[in-house]
Amino acid sequence: MPEPRTGWPRGRTQWLLGTVLLLALGVLFGLIFGNIWLGIVLGAAVSIGWLIAYESWRGRNSGVNDDDRGIEL
Repeated sequence: MPEPRTGWPRGRTQWLLGTVLLLALGVLFGLIFGNIWLGIVLGAAVSIGWLIAYESWRGRNSGVNDDDRGIEL
């Protein structure tokens, strides 16, 4: 009998911690340069990139290259 799913996928904790860390570093960057909004925006942008890269790596799609469609990860 298969185990019931908890709803929290494996590996999601590492992604969440990385996202929070990147956002905190963005806020720190913003505080150092005197513009908190700049830090939040940069932290959010890097966090989105982190999400895309991490999910690609988890899905074993890193390094995908399709010259016909111009797709490269």
